[in-house]
Amino acid sequence: MAGSRRRPWRAAVTRVLAGSLVALAGACGVGTTEEDRRAAEELADKHFPGQIEAIGARALFPGTGGSEVTFAVADDRDAVVRLRINADKGTCDSKECAGALTEAVARGRADAAAFRTLRDAFDACGYEVIALGPTGTPPYVVAELTNATVQRVLADIGGCVRRWVTASGADSPLAKAKASYVHVVSPAVAGKRDRGKDSWPTMMRLTRSDLLASLTGHAYHSASYDIGAGQVDTAGSARVVRPFKEREAFGETVQDAVREELRATYPNMVMSSYQWVWRLEPGRVDRQTGYVLFCPEPGERGRCVNSDDAVLVTTDERGNPVEKVRVVHDVRDGTGALRLPPY
Repeated sequence: MAGSRRRPWRAAVTRVLAGSLVALAGACGVGTTEEDRRAAEELADKHFPGQIEAIGARALFPGTGGSEVTFAVADDRDAVVRLRINADKGTCDSKECAGALTEAVARGRADAAAFRTLRDAFDACGYEVIALGPTGTPPYVVAELTNATVQRVLADIGGCVRRWVTASGADSPLAKAKASYVHVVSPAVAGKRDRGKDSWPTMMRLTRSDLLASLTGHAYHSASYDIGAGQVDTAGSARVVRPFKEREAFGETVQDAVREELRATYPNMVMSSYQWVWRLEPGRVDRQTGYVLFCPEPGERGRCVNSDDAVLVTTDERGNPVEKVRVVHDVRDGTGALRLPPY
């Protein structure tokens, strides 16, 4: 009897929960995304008939409102057009929609043309671009860096960057930049990447967050090339980019070793939490050099904040020092900005 009396109550609760879930789904934009896509398609049919086709839509971050609708371009398989639209408000990225779509189409075509300049430059020197950062740069390429190959590979990629800068033109933002970056992924990681569908526009396929996550979920190298007056230093330099847990483990190993050595001279010293930048030693992938900051005496609450003292240290791949550390003082300028000496 007790069980039979509970059933109506349970059924009522189930109906209430189901109704709540439906309401929540509507609040999260399931319905509005469909409406936004229909509005975007109507806009495209009116202003770009037969030229662009909607291939996807996603709700924007809750609270932002609206959706991002993605279009393929009929006569350009590389181009993707992204339009942020809010059908309820009748706006696109808080602007008038016809103009916003025109700008989005022009931007999509320009980004595709810039990508082809990049792709052709790297293809010409033997490196396939397998992914791009969310804004279209930096490119990701595939190579195995070892002590025996690192200088040659970095120089080869530097030659690709020089081709890319030249092909982009002297007035391009790239030629006027101070540096360019290329991410280098190992063949083992690249072979397991999420490639997406060949039918997707190239700029959509290569900038996807799931593709980038499949590459950056493992350690990779980031090569940098200085640019001056449009000329590229093709020798380049590189650093290791690690996933969060690996980076934390590396940093702890370095700091523990440096702390142990400094305590003989600075018994009350405190290490800073500053996340320093490391660089591979020339011709080596198993040696890297960088700075750690410290305070000779603890500051407020026993912490080290705005340190004016640093240690230059060279380590192995795990973070164990392999050379004597060097202490550097006065590493901040008069404004308090950090000015670490080059190395």
